[in-house]
Amino acid sequence: MLRTHRPRTFAARLDSRTESTPLARHLLRAYLSALPTGHRYADIAELLLGELFANAVQHSDAPTDRLIEIRFALVDGRLRLEVHDAGTGRPALRPTTPTDEHGRGLLLVNELAERWGCCPRAGGVGKFVWALVAPAHPLLAA
Repeated sequence: MLRTHRPRTFAARLDSRTESTPLARHLLRAYLSALPTGHRYADIAELLLGELFANAVQHSDAPTDRLIEIRFALVDGRLRLEVHDAGTGRPALRPTTPTDEHGRGLLLVNELAERWGCCPRAGGVGKFVWALVAPAHPLLAA
């Protein structure tokens, strides 16, 4: 008998506030702790989720009462992170200077994610930014 396994997906909606970023990371840690190899994604995934969530809070033109949705799923050995918001703007890499105090989050995402991108949300309201995180080598993740 052929069996297919759907990846375990987690989703939550959080307030669009900077103070929600630690909660998003906490939920990711809890999700990963339930996976046999979750520790192999943890460090980079937490950093990337924090950056994507903070960008959604800081740069969205959506009303402040709109929630931000986070989703995690393990798909084909990669951890997929998604951050959904109702804003119209799309993230873009921009050059920084050594004296810039902000603006490096997406550069980190670009360097540490295996791939990342931005897509319109179903229904046409807002977007979601996604990132794929490869597992760390077992000896490095211990």
